[in-house]
Amino acid sequence: MVCSKCGYSDIKEIEKNGYHFCSVCSSFLPSNEKDIERYANEKIDWKLLDTFRKYNCSRGIKQKIGMLSKATEGHPVTRAPFGYSIKDSRLEQNENMLTVISIFRTYNKQNISLNLLSKQFGFSVNGIKKILQNRTYLGEIKFDKQFHKSTHQPIIDAETFYAVQRKLNNLSK
Repeated sequence: MVCSKCGYSDIKEIEKNGYHFCSVCSSFLPSNEKDIERYANEKIDWKLLDTFRKYNCSRGIKQKIGMLSKATEGHPVTRAPFGYSIKDSRLEQNENMLTVISIFRTYNKQNISLNLLSKQFGFSVNGIKKILQNRTYLGEIKFDKQFHKSTHQPIIDAETFYAVQRKLNNLSK
């Protein structure tokens, strides 16, 4: 088929609201369905987009490559999780680390529900789950569904972390 926006014939086309878009035009598609028709009707010459096809560059690819490089080096690429602060592009433990340790120990040692634990520490149940499942506390950085060894000091030892994960997994069964 032919792209509704630029007229390029592409094998990897995407169909949205009755319009067909090539891989380059589809990467800029508006999320609002009302804007898709207006977007498709703003025609562009496919030759202007040929550079993007040739070098397989889409919006944000350089940023993603930079973030992946940063994560691979062990540096954070998002905001610091509870218990850490970012200083000089590194995660450093802050005063909240003691609360993180208490959350892990309390959940691991006591027969306590996530609901009760969340009330005890002033978090939502989802907030407690995020803390308990966050591998940053092991000394890792997650980016793009991959984990990378980090340079920051872990808050939780591996034995405690994995004991908590087993307990959480038993909840979902």
